[in-house]
Amino acid sequence: MNILVINCGSSSLKYQFINMDTETVLAKGLCDRIGLEKSFVKHGKGDEQPIVVNKDLPDHKVAISSVIGLLTDSVHGVIGDMSEISAVGHRVVHGAEKFSESKVINGEVIAVLKECIELAPLHNPPNITGIEACIHIMPETPMVAVFDTAFHQTMPAHSFMYALPYDYYIKYKIRRYGFHGTSHRYVAERAAALMGKPISELKIVTCHLGNGSSICAVDGGKSVDTSMGFTPLEGLMMGTRSGSVDPALVAYIADKEGVDLKAVGDVLNKKSGVLGISGLSSDFRDVLEKAGQGNERARLAMDIFCYQVKKYIGQYAAAMGGLDIVVFTAGIGENNNSLRKQMVTGLEFMGIAIDNAKNAVRGEEIDISTEDARVRTMVIPTNEELAIARETARLTSY
Repeated sequence: MNILVINCGSSSLKYQFINMDTETVLAKGLCDRIGLEKSFVKHGKGDEQPIVVNKDLPDHKVAISSVIGLLTDSVHGVIGDMSEISAVGHRVVHGAEKFSESKVINGEVIAVLKECIELAPLHNPPNITGIEACIHIMPETPMVAVFDTAFHQTMPAHSFMYALPYDYYIKYKIRRYGFHGTSHRYVAERAAALMGKPISELKIVTCHLGNGSSICAVDGGKSVDTSMGFTPLEGLMMGTRSGSVDPALVAYIADKEGVDLKAVGDVLNKKSGVLGISGLSSDFRDVLEKAGQGNERARLAMDIFCYQVKKYIGQYAAAMGGLDIVVFTAGIGENNNSLRKQMVTGLEFMGIAIDNAKNAVRGEEIDISTEDARVRTMVIPTNEELAIARETARLTSY
């Protein structure tokens, strides 16, 4: 069974083509600058060096057709024709309360996704565009929507509700939704497998740390709390996002700066976080380098980030009444050993202790704990595409 995994942005389309019998990535690539000048497709077959094809991509339909053309190409392709695509799995950011699990896509599902646009105006429209483009090109091929929010639908009301007038929840569905759910689920399940125990018996804190970051409390395999909220702005400071701040600051900043609420929203989403504190960059690598050279604001940005991660680990251990595993994943979590060390320093009283030699890794799946640590600390590279492919196969293997 071959699954095509699609992740659509407004002007981009990432894809992986996976053989599910062996869970091998046969091909992967990126269509970039869709609808813009100088558009191109970057396509890689297996472990071969990727090729770049410069071509006009006026819309997502043309991009999808280009992907299929490359997958079936006599030189760079991996299948004979389109009929060898068994199903398509689509990453969809927001399913609101409508979807607590992945769904086979039909007209009803698409209609509900459009209802969710106001909750994710930047993400759901391109996700829907990608779905509709695939349906146009491959009308007979089964398709599945895999939602970033679905994993967090197991959160109890005391975790997801805000202390606002209850009518706002009834009328507007204002609540914590959480994101990165596909990643949190994948690494939690891998952690349980590495520990050799059923996930139903484990309490896990998963730390998805990248330019966008979130932390999740996974109790018995279910998400019971997560740091992102109604939008991905809540929670940890991130590359350009402020994370959680006093809500009164919105009106205060608007008044002091003489700007409207939208402008303040832009500040919180695009000019804050690591960029705002350091004044240098939103890229953690750049800021960490400058911190090492003695830049105080860069060091402060890293200290704030690590302190917040440490607090969430402690909070979620308390919320679950215990802790068995901490998992680090995504760009920072997988690749930055010094920040991992800083994030757990001071948590020794909880039974967390990492081995410095084991921690000196990048992008490897490994338990970095000391032998006698009561809580295991792991680095597990996330694989959202494989998780989406597995869900798609599960729902379409008739």
